[in-house]
Amino acid sequence: MNYTLHDTFYPMGIYPDTGADFNGAPDIDHLNTRVQRELSDWMNWIKTEIGFDGWRFDFAKGYSPDITKLYMRNTRPEFAVGEIWNPLSYGSDGKPNYDQDGHRRELTEWVKAVGGSATAFDFTTKGILQAALVEGELWRLKDSNGGPPGMIGLVLENAVTFVDNHDTGSTQKHWPFPSDKVMQRYVYILTHPGFPSIIYDHFFDWGLKEEISKLAMIRIKNGIRASSTVRILASDPDLYVAAIDDKIIAKIGPRYEAGHLVPTNFRIATCGNDYVV
Repeated sequence: MNYTLHDTFYPMGIYPDTGADFNGAPDIDHLNTRVQRELSDWMNWIKTEIGFDGWRFDFAKGYSPDITKLYMRNTRPEFAVGEIWNPLSYGSDGKPNYDQDGHRRELTEWVKAVGGSATAFDFTTKGILQAALVEGELWRLKDSNGGPPGMIGLVLENAVTFVDNHDTGSTQKHWPFPSDKVMQRYVYILTHPGFPSIIYDHFFDWGLKEEISKLAMIRIKNGIRASSTVRILASDPDLYVAAIDDKIIAKIGPRYEAGHLVPTNFRIATCGNDYVV
């Protein structure tokens, strides 16, 4: 579901705007009770008759969280995720600021406002990790409290982590993750808490199916969940090491001298360009 109420390009309806503008298509008047009823009926139909069991709320900042909460209550999906894509805060050097707490709290506040049962795409983690890997600044991957700096550092079980989606990467490439760093990104999201998502392109078109599958199996075998705990062992410019549930240890970065951080009873499960698990 998409779009806002009452913008200057496609005015319609009798109610005031409740969210941000999107000029790409006509608005839907979500405050209209007929719209609410018919959309809810249609969503329940595709759930019961077609077999869908979850929703992706596109451009969810285009309408009030109360609207999302209403559709969640009327349809009771097994899983739901909202897209709240706002820019990071940047410094005068053009790089993202170290502290992105305000950015991730926008995501957590949306989750809270829609009732706590939905998740949100963790754009904060994407942006921070992208900057950390591109600039060789892996120190960004630990916040001032010693935890993950993205949404997964606040509300683990309501964060959907990702490398790219159809907007940021794929054919549109509005904010693509550097191709030579993609597997390091998958190491992070597939070993860390939150709900990791894998884009079709990387799995089937980029030849990464085997590497990604290994990471997914490591996650499953060790029972890593959205609520798993992270203990960051190192966060230097060229080295990031973290223990997840004290069951697996993920290492990212070009530096190889990390053996002193790994217990002697741990063995390499998989490795690749600048990563070891």
